[in-house]
Amino acid sequence: MGISSLISNDLPHVSDIKLLLCDVDGTLTDGGMYYGEDGNEYKKFNTRDGMGLQLLQRQGVKVGIVTSENTRIVENRARKLGLDYLRQGARDGGKLAAAREICQEMGITLQQVAYIGDDVNCLALLQAVGWAACPADACEQVLNISGIHVLQRRGGDACVREWIDLVLKNV
Repeated sequence: MGISSLISNDLPHVSDIKLLLCDVDGTLTDGGMYYGEDGNEYKKFNTRDGMGLQLLQRQGVKVGIVTSENTRIVENRARKLGLDYLRQGARDGGKLAAAREICQEMGITLQQVAYIGDDVNCLALLQAVGWAACPADACEQVLNISGIHVLQRRGGDACVREWIDLVLKNV
């Protein structure tokens, strides 16, 4: 558990956040890749994360997913939750580019964005946003980002909900 997970002053007030973006594999899921005998891929999402995203939307915050993968599974999850944004296939610096594109659409800056991610392909975006957070089991490079909020929960274990609950309490 990181020191920042014990301190609430590194968390924004909900009114400061205009957009929350999340990674999928290792953040909204446990990072496992599940394959059936039929060749289909499966992912396990935590319903508490989904409810948290909806609670944040009710506070006027836009929410979305930015992921390197490109799957129908993630598209279906985003649609079911009614997310505001979904950007898939964001590879090789594409996550930051996707976030900048969304910011331009919304007329906001990256400083008004929070992002929760867990691996090296999230580094550039985590370092660019106003509020960065990661699951407890994020890779070492992510855990070592200056000022990152390290959550107590692991990816796929409602870590996104943990962050949202902290923000909603930080009034």
